[in-house]
Amino acid sequence: MYAVIIVAMRLMGKRQISEMQTSELVVTLLIPDIAAIPMQNTTIPMVSGFVPIIFLVALEIFLSGIMFKNPKFRNLVCGKPVIVISEGKIDQKQMQRLRMTSADLTEQLRQLDIFSIDDVHYGIVETNGKLSVLKKPDKLEADASMIGASVPDTGIEMIVVNCGEISGFSLSVCGLDRTWIHNTLQEEQIDLGDVFLMTANKNKEYNIIKFDKN
Repeated sequence: MYAVIIVAMRLMGKRQISEMQTSELVVTLLIPDIAAIPMQNTTIPMVSGFVPIIFLVALEIFLSGIMFKNPKFRNLVCGKPVIVISEGKIDQKQMQRLRMTSADLTEQLRQLDIFSIDDVHYGIVETNGKLSVLKKPDKLEADASMIGASVPDTGIEMIVVNCGEISGFSLSVCGLDRTWIHNTLQEEQIDLGDVFLMTANKNKEYNIIKFDKN
């Protein structure tokens, strides 16, 4: 049963609870309840737990396919994003419809490192309940394009070695290979088995952390 639940959750994807849509959350809540029945009552055959779990996951995957192709059906199941702050003004009617208090709003803003509502130009409550925010133009942090600076593209930094094991996926993302790993470690006079963590990017900039012998 444990293995079946793991496979079921893997098939449903990697979203966190806070990122799930309504249908995904319902299935996620139902699966452990169904799995608990044959585990608690040994007179009930295990297949009585397997079948409904497989059915629920298959139904969720099927509904996800329909929602992908049919936006109207997706809106019916998951709802639509709601604008609660428009051009710096709070829409109290929308907040009331969402049963969202001012304390809820300010709490979510603080989680986005925004401590003043006056800094917000637009605030949108997404279908998963999270708040997305666009700051006012004069409150935006300056980036390289604003000051005309040229920033080199180093690509994404990936973990290429984890606990002595080389990650082929991370190497492919960085455009590197195992030969480069071995040559780099040889230059640093470090054995692969001694590497706790090694990160690198496509420019071959790397950082190595060795196992703590203590």
